[in-house]
Amino acid sequence: MTRLLLDTTFLIDAERGAVDVDGVIQDDDDVAVATVTIAELRVGALLARGRRKAARHAYVDDVIATIPALGYTLDVAEAHAGLLAELRLRGKPRGAHDLIIAATAKAFDRTIVSADSSAFRDLSGIEVRSHR
Repeated sequence: MTRLLLDTTFLIDAERGAVDVDGVIQDDDDVAVATVTIAELRVGALLARGRRKAARHAYVDDVIATIPALGYTLDVAEAHAGLLAELRLRGKPRGAHDLIIAATAKAFDRTIVSADSSAFRDLSGIEVRSHR
């Protein structure tokens, strides 16, 4: 069993049918998402237009109902601070939401599943599984 943290890019690809979910997630894997991922997905639903709007909201609602969301706890804050300091010292900034996802993975000892492994590359204590 692997403890996975599903990144926004993976969930968007899953919604679009662009990933073989069963090929990436095994039956015994323990999956979760970071709460910031829920925010990113919801923004996409709120900005969607036409027929896509209702479908996107339904998808986000389904994700919320079926996948546990891990919040920004004190342990996540400590991991986040460590990652921010590490990157500032190296002069290699990253996206704010990606760092929160990485900190959540680190604090909860999870492997990130993402289409954009470069967002998490070279971060101390972070494992990434790419689905592309």
